[in-house]
Amino acid sequence: MSTEDTAADREDRDDREDRRGIQSIEVGGRLLKAAAARGQPMALKTLSQAADMSPAKAHPYLVSFCKLGLMSQDPATGYYGLGPLAMEMGLIGMQQLDPIRLATARLEDLAQEIGHTVAIAVWGSNGATIVRTAASPAAVHVTMRHGTVVSLSDTASGPLFAAYRPAAEIKAMLADARQKGPLDLARVGRHDRPQTVPSWAEFSRTLAEIRGRALHRSVDGIVEGVSAFAAPVFDSDAAMVLALTAIGPSGAFNADWDGAVARGLTVAAAGLMREMGGRFPG
Repeated sequence: MSTEDTAADREDRDDREDRRGIQSIEVGGRLLKAAAARGQPMALKTLSQAADMSPAKAHPYLVSFCKLGLMSQDPATGYYGLGPLAMEMGLIGMQQLDPIRLATARLEDLAQEIGHTVAIAVWGSNGATIVRTAASPAAVHVTMRHGTVVSLSDTASGPLFAAYRPAAEIKAMLADARQKGPLDLARVGRHDRPQTVPSWAEFSRTLAEIRGRALHRSVDGIVEGVSAFAAPVFDSDAAMVLALTAIGPSGAFNADWDGAVARGLTVAAAGLMREMGGRFPG
């Protein structure tokens, strides 16, 4: 029997080594994770305890991390915190994140979980615009088209974006909508009630309520029998970058503020913000 390595043997061995990784780096990485989780400098004893290792074991790792700039030690207190290289890596990582790509990866699962069609909306030159959708698993569901610009005042995502946009911009858009006259409902479906553009005083009260909840809903808004919820996603600068929206037939849509649809959207939005390093305004 031949003892020579075949190409397949070498590839299999290399693959096992790749999966195994370098244990010492993984052990030291616990200190970096602990420092990031605490978010402030710590004494050696506190940091090592947070990383589940002894101070004697942690110290050599910290010396090397400080040399690399991944950690730094305050000369006055001796406390350890994240260093300049860690900060730079974090900033570059956030710059590389694409919120739409990250949200799109979650969209199909979210539609299955909520049981309704879900979509990603972003703020475009004409207002809130649908850019990605995932259809509901239900036999009867509502669809949304890519590129659709939704109403500023009568939908879930339109007022949600407006709540976090400059007031002067939204005032101008309301004035423009009022000048253009009633919405062409033939483009969006049947509605039994006339649609009017709200006054700024009325709309500003709605926007204040939205900011208080960080969530908005539309029940039989533009189209009779169709309801929707929308949750905001903010980036590291607390700017709203997109809305996660769920839409469905009103008869089968849980429009309660603490219902399954609202919870599903807010949990998904919170997960995206954690991944992006996002934060709420204020």
